[in-house]
Amino acid sequence: MNAQFDLDFGDPSHGGIFFVTSEDLDPLAEAAGMEGLRVCRASLAGYASRDTLYDQLTVALRLPADFGRNWDALADSVRDLSWLKATGVILLLDRAEDMREASEEDFDTLLDILEEAVDYWQDEGMPFFVFFALPESAFDET
Repeated sequence: MNAQFDLDFGDPSHGGIFFVTSEDLDPLAEAAGMEGLRVCRASLAGYASRDTLYDQLTVALRLPADFGRNWDALADSVRDLSWLKATGVILLLDRAEDMREASEEDFDTLLDILEEAVDYWQDEGMPFFVFFALPESAFDET
């Protein structure tokens, strides 16, 4: 896809959830990193369970050791992120189609949690961006 985004990574009002292809992730990470955002990256390849997701996000977001490993704890954590000591965050989720195909319910729940986090961080004045990488064919679906 090699999408061109007109995003100001330093502007919290530009934050949001975006769908891209895997080849877009490196340029996005580079651009966001140059703006001083903390780049957090996880792969959802081979998604098998929520435990898989929690493992990936624990590493990517450096979640605290006492992270509760459930949806509520994830929602609380992505609306905190104080341990990252960042002026903004970009979360890059590669191979999101694996999660969506394995459990559309989990995918939708994650999307809802991250949408709430985007709204929260916009209100707080901190840039927060989430990019889900899907295959090119996903963008042809109607």
